[in-house]
Amino acid sequence: MINNKLQEDYFQQRNHDNILKTREILSTLPDFCQDYFIAIENTTSALSRLNYAYDLRVFFYYLMTETNLFEGKRIQDITVDDMNIIGAKHIERFISYIAQYEYNGKLYTNGECGKARKLASVRAFFKYLFKNDLIKANNADKVSMPKRHEKEIIRLEPNEVARLINESETGIDLTGKQKAFHEHTAIRDTALLTLLLGTGMRISECVGLNVDDIDFSANALKITRKGGNRVVLYFGDEVRNALIDYLKVREQIKIDANEKALFLSLQRKRMTPRAIQKLVKKYSEIITPLKHITPHKLRSTFGTALYRETQDIYIVADVLGHKDVNTTRKHYAAISDDMRRKVAGKVVLRDNENN
Repeated sequence: MINNKLQEDYFQQRNHDNILKTREILSTLPDFCQDYFIAIENTTSALSRLNYAYDLRVFFYYLMTETNLFEGKRIQDITVDDMNIIGAKHIERFISYIAQYEYNGKLYTNGECGKARKLASVRAFFKYLFKNDLIKANNADKVSMPKRHEKEIIRLEPNEVARLINESETGIDLTGKQKAFHEHTAIRDTALLTLLLGTGMRISECVGLNVDDIDFSANALKITRKGGNRVVLYFGDEVRNALIDYLKVREQIKIDANEKALFLSLQRKRMTPRAIQKLVKKYSEIITPLKHITPHKLRSTFGTALYRETQDIYIVADVLGHKDVNTTRKHYAAISDDMRRKVAGKVVLRDNENN
């Protein structure tokens, strides 16, 4: 029986924490920013709003420290009328500034994707102000989005997948210190990697899993997608066997009765996204040191394998939880190119007898 409430508790707590963090940031920003976040509350997730808040905090910090637009004022003293003096040039210089900047003694850098996201946050903010007649012109709309070069899709090859799982089982190439921990985590690590590689789920979906979310009678589990939608994923026998082996071990661990998380840390608490990232890195660096493998790359590996098997981009989009099939098509276009190369020359126009 797949339980909804327990999984909701985890994600509800995460949303609660994100909302509190957002409110903390908003307390340092101009008062009219509050109205913007209230306006987007019903169309965005708590995590998205938190990221918007981080981006706007950097934007206002830039305005205060790198321009003389608001001399003598604190950030909280800026009024919505003051926003009219921010021109497109200021925003363009902001995009240049965030390539590398220092905030609270820490150095931050942004590449193409980071710049694009922060500009998108600023543009959405100015669009709201202009739409509601709070500013005279939407100068942010005059700033072009940074050009984003397509990156090579990094994924594991089938032989690398097998070696990765084998390494998690045996730990044969781990360091002495790592092997000491591996004695206690081998079955858990193998189950976790097998689940990621066998379903293509996101790291947040994996972290949020509870024991009661698995239904072995249907080889299914219930996950919470981005945005809060709950869907059922199905898995094969390899995943099933790995999970059953792990659950037998988990049953022997003395844990708090209220701890329902599927994957537990050595502290007997729900594993964090950071812990899973480190786990994937530990094993993948042994198998393929030249590839930077993350949990998301395991997701890409699954998507690649599924597309090659089904040849159906819509199935891949549905299983991966992509709202727009074009997102899926974009990420797996390289596979289509491979297929086109393989079939090139398969159609014979003239056989040797007629040549």
